[in-house]
Amino acid sequence: MKLLFIYNANSGKLNGLFDIGHKLLSPSTYQCSLCALTHDVFKENTTWKNFRAESQFQMEFYHKDEFETKFPKVKLNYPTVLKLEMTQFTTVLTPDILMEISSVDTLIEKLKESL
Repeated sequence: MKLLFIYNANSGKLNGLFDIGHKLLSPSTYQCSLCALTHDVFKENTTWKNFRAESQFQMEFYHKDEFETKFPKVKLNYPTVLKLEMTQFTTVLTPDILMEISSVDTLIEKLKESL
């Protein structure tokens, strides 16, 4: 079993710079609530980083363009968290649920509850 985290952002350095600018200038309109929870403006959130390091869950992280390239037949709304068992995807956290989460601690709690 793996947890797949798919961000509502595209990969690449230029896109990363646009994301940083958006977080700095207008954080309330930033489109990726998952990224806003797991990353500060310039680096990964320390609490999240520690959770990942200590977790027994296998995790993979994708930007939406990377996910769509790897899994072209899977259609999703982003951001989202999925569970992958063998070849079966199950939604763990939807974009609506992620939007309601206000802290990385709550995100971690929700993940633990969902699994």
